[in-house]
Amino acid sequence: MRLLLLHSSSITVTPRERAIEISDEPIPVELQEVLVVFMSVERGDLDDYIESAKRDILEQAQRLKVKNILVYPYVHLTNDPESPVRAKELTDRLYDSLKQQGYDVYRAPFGWYKEFRIHVYGHPLSELSKTYRKDTEYISKSLRQESNIKSRFMILWGDRLYDVSEFNYSEFQNLKKLVDYETRKIRAYESEPVHIELMSRLKIASTEPASDAGNIRYYPRGRMIKKILERMVSEYCIADGAHEVETPIMYDYNHPSLEKYLNRFPARQYTVLSDQKRYFLRFAACFGQFLIAHDTHISYRQLPMKMYELTRYSFRREQSGEVSGLKRLRAFTMPDMHTIVADMEMAKQEFIHQLRLSKRLMEELGLFQHIEIAFRAQEEFFDTNREFYREVQKVLDNRPILLELFDQRYAYFVTKFEFNFIDSKDKAAALSTVQIDVENAETYDIKYIDRNGELRRPIILHASISGAIERVMFAILEREGMKIRAGGRGEFPLFLAPIQARIIPVSREYLDYANQILLQMKNYLRTDLDDRDETLSKKIREAQMEWIPYIVVVGKDEMETGKISVTSRDGRRTHMTLDEFLRSIRDRIKYFEPLNMPSLLSRRGDI
Repeated sequence: MRLLLLHSSSITVTPRERAIEISDEPIPVELQEVLVVFMSVERGDLDDYIESAKRDILEQAQRLKVKNILVYPYVHLTNDPESPVRAKELTDRLYDSLKQQGYDVYRAPFGWYKEFRIHVYGHPLSELSKTYRKDTEYISKSLRQESNIKSRFMILWGDRLYDVSEFNYSEFQNLKKLVDYETRKIRAYESEPVHIELMSRLKIASTEPASDAGNIRYYPRGRMIKKILERMVSEYCIADGAHEVETPIMYDYNHPSLEKYLNRFPARQYTVLSDQKRYFLRFAACFGQFLIAHDTHISYRQLPMKMYELTRYSFRREQSGEVSGLKRLRAFTMPDMHTIVADMEMAKQEFIHQLRLSKRLMEELGLFQHIEIAFRAQEEFFDTNREFYREVQKVLDNRPILLELFDQRYAYFVTKFEFNFIDSKDKAAALSTVQIDVENAETYDIKYIDRNGELRRPIILHASISGAIERVMFAILEREGMKIRAGGRGEFPLFLAPIQARIIPVSREYLDYANQILLQMKNYLRTDLDDRDETLSKKIREAQMEWIPYIVVVGKDEMETGKISVTSRDGRRTHMTLDEFLRSIRDRIKYFEPLNMPSLLSRRGDI
């Protein structure tokens, strides 16, 4: 909170135009011999500041021997203003508190563009500024509540609940790592996880030094991997019946539904000032999709009704010590699906369905066997829905599950699951998640018409069946990095490999023939041609270092026989016709995208 106190011989204030909906009556002010208190409420200001501000204002009024005090809300004293709802609340409280002290207290109307004329004395006490601020960043009420709730961690396995300290982890070492990560809550890395070195060496991505921490630039190989994952997850959701939408990345803090939701979502926001209004950058697609649902005529016949958006980008001001590689970012791509259901029974059915969907996606990516599962639930909900959790366990192959039970809701959900990948530093990263939201249908005034023609409040499911796309990339690179450290060979799934095949002529004599092979292959595989003046052994070695799945060498024998020599990533070498080769891999190229850089290596820069 910031104050500017001015001893003034006169001030006139004339409201001209309403600036925001949350505003006072536009009453003009004209005063003589007055202490003018310009007041700016900043993000995260505490109620305690009001008492300190009142004390300083009264002391200044006593020194100046004035009876008139004008409280003037003035957002321009700060570049980090609080939301209008909260700012008006604290402004009103200061005004009311001062009125009880025997002074004549007035106020300039809140929420208006105002014209004012002021004459300020020039003596040593005529100007005074005050700042009330703790050296901490603003966090939502949900984050503050989360730190205060009582919760306990258990292991759910079969029909039994085990205290995490009593469970036998001898066959579940990664589950033990997840338990340690969640209970000790040490998020920062002491040394870099392995994927950071790989994303650099494989020319996938790097941090952008000209941007804020946790913002990434992608090179062609990384952009290809990301593009395919984005397409893959989108196709899963749309095939599951979701309506694909697109919503803004910036929202007004003044919107009443958003104001309430921000304080119920455990995230830190970026803010933007525009035309004296404060906006925040979205951290999910919830706001946009909920506002669409509010404006949509929904019938029970359409339930469950799903909306989906690939949010490129979402923003969260993660704590700087926790930002790391592709795992935890401040700008990320989140596939976000929300499902409107009629009641809790439908919610549980859809939850199970989306759990299966998430599992199938993780299996296709080769990640599910590396996943540990965590559930979080309000204790009362868990106790009354034990049969639901038994069904959940069946979907998850009856594996032991980490379960956090909390005594009260600190956010909008009563239960959720997370698929957690355990990385090379024994830390967990949440991927897929589905949450049952029992609050936001009311917050956003979302309704549906039931079979009797009456309006009802639905329940909403939040789902990201993959988690952030960047985090999926992180998990794949970490998996391969750990494999390499164990003596194995790193590789991408064929459909994800940025370059799927490289043609290498034995010498320049066979370059024209290699070009003919390229023309036939590039419509089926992302194929390039190494036409550089380098030795054959160096070209092969560099292709292997790039994790290219297939190396196609062409020379005299290949040109004479019409066959190609193909060496796969695992070292197997075969001779076959081009048609035979393409037929052998056809079923493994589900999400084909053409090469996104020049086909000839001689035409590429070092990118």
